[in-house]
Parts: sequence; structure tokens; C-alpha cells
Amino acid sequence: MLDLLADNEIARLSLLALLFMAVAGLAFMAVNLVFTRSQTRQRLEAEGPAIGETYRAASLRNSASESAWAKLVDAVEKSGLSLTDSKDQQLRQKLAAAGFTAPYAPRVYTLVRLMMVVLLPTTVLFLHWWSGNSPGLVTLYVQGMIAALMGLYLPSLFVRAKADRRQRELINGFPDALDLMLVCVEAGLGLEAAFNRVGQEMVQSHPLISEQLGTVVLELRAGRSREDALRRMADRAEVDEIRAFATLLIQSGKLGSSIAQTLRIYASEMREKRRLRAEEKAHRLPVLLSIPLVACMLPVMIGVLMLPAFIRVIRTVLPAMGS
Repeated sequence: MLDLLADNEIARLSLLALLFMAVAGLAFMAVNLVFTRSQTRQRLEAEGPAIGETYRAASLRNSASESAWAKLVDAVEKSGLSLTDSKDQQLRQKLAAAGFTAPYAPRVYTLVRLMMVVLLPTTVLFLHWWSGNSPGLVTLYVQGMIAALMGLYLPSLFVRAKADRRQRELINGFPDALDLMLVCVEAGLGLEAAFNRVGQEMVQSHPLISEQLGTVVLELRAGRSREDALRRMADRAEVDEIRAFATLLIQSGKLGSSIAQTLRIYASEMREKRRLRAEEKAHRLPVLLSIPLVACMLPVMIGVLMLPAFIRVIRTVLPAMGS
């Protein structure tokens, strides 16, 4: 058998083809099994949602004592260093807009800034010592000052960037939530039941919207008034569209107007705004693409077009000038 495989090329190729088909078949079966199990798990999770399991951060109870950050902050404050900011309410709103809603979040933010202000200049000094450099005192002072400023402002930039990204996700997903809410209200559900249903349906597609609606539902069930719960949702989101939506619902409840009609009009306006934002980004693309085109392609095109002329000058004009 081995002699036949060694002498016959067709037999070798056939054996290699069979081995390839066997390995490919086993790989396909393994991938199919994993994919089927993943689909089954997702379907089971989607078909059996519970309010306490589907909403993210939808619990009114605080687990600060169980958090490692909370324990670290408490230990630092017990040592005598106060981490309370002078503008605590503004800082709390800024962190809530970025998704950090824990009660100890402002203190953790202050602690992180202090640690970075100390650690970054220390890192600069350690790198100089490790590399064996001996820069002057002025150079060390300037580098340490730059590192300290970076440690002071980098956490703020990180929080701002995360808040902007979170606001974009909320703005992009809110029209879909309004459409689903309109369907629920027109089907006969109350506003609280509509929030609950829409929040459960949007856990996978728009988890931030689901989190906001779930928090409102839990606050309403805990006894908070509808006006207060809606205003708190607008303050947490820090998005103008959600703030206007909360104001519309509050005014509709006070004036006795139809909530379904209010939702229909506002959902249409939100879809129109989303379309206008998409058109604005599409119209901005040619301007943004012109920068790499001019910087990268234009010099190459000029070089390609001018190369024959340079070759002709070198071959004809320069010898004539030399003679």
C-alpha cells in the first residue's frame, strides 16, 4: 500500500483529497454545533426575560459596600484624605451622563485623578533612571509638569468621550423606542406597561434605552410620581431629545391630551431628525475624503505626469547645455 502511494501520483492526490474532506467535514460539524448551541442559548434568554434579569443597572438597591472601588475610597477617606469635590452635583451629573451612576462615582473619579497626577510624573522619572539619562533640572520640571497636566485632564477627556458616545447611542436608538411605544399605547397598554414592554424588547438592540426605561419603571413601581421619574430620566440621559420627550409626556398628562397622538408626532419628528443627521454625514464625506486624496494621491499623480518631461530634459536639454 505504501509502495502504491509512493509510486502513483493519482493515489497520493486522492488520499490528500480524502483527508482534506474529512478535516473540513469535522470542522464544519464543530462550527455548526457551536453555532446551534449559541442560537439556542440566545433564544432561551430572549424568551424568558424577567425585569430583574434583563434590565442593566435597573435595581434601586445599592451595592456600594460590596464594590472594590467603594472599599478603596472608604479606606482612603478614613486615612484623612477627603475626596469630596467642591462641585459635587455638577460632577455627578457629568459622570451620570457617561454611565457612572454609582453614589461613590465622584469620589472614585477624584481619586483616579489624584493617582494619575502622582503616578505619571513618577513614571517619567523612573524611565529616565531606567534608561540612564541625566537631563537637566528644567527639562525634568517641564516633563513632570506636562505629565501632571495629562494626569489631571485625561480622566476628564475619557469621561467626556464616553458621555458623547453614550449620547449618540441614545439618540440613534430613541426613534425605534418611540415607534414601539406608540404601538404599545395604541394597543391599549398604559404608559408604565409600555415602558416595561419596550425596555424588555430593546435589551439586545439598544441596551442603553432599555436601561433608561427600566429605571423609570422601577421608580414608578417604588412610588415615585410620573413627572419626577420622567424628569430624572432626562437628567440621567443628558440628551435634548429625551428631555423634550419627558416634557411632552408631562404636559400631555397635565393637559389631558392623547398620549398616542403625542407619541406619533414626536416619533415622526425624531425619524426626520435622524434622516437629516444621516444626510449631513453623507454630505460631509466628500470634504473629509479630499484631505487624504490631496495629501496622498495628488503628489503621486503629479510625479507620474511630470516624470516623462524630466526624463526628456535630462536626455536632451542637459547634454546640449553641456556642449
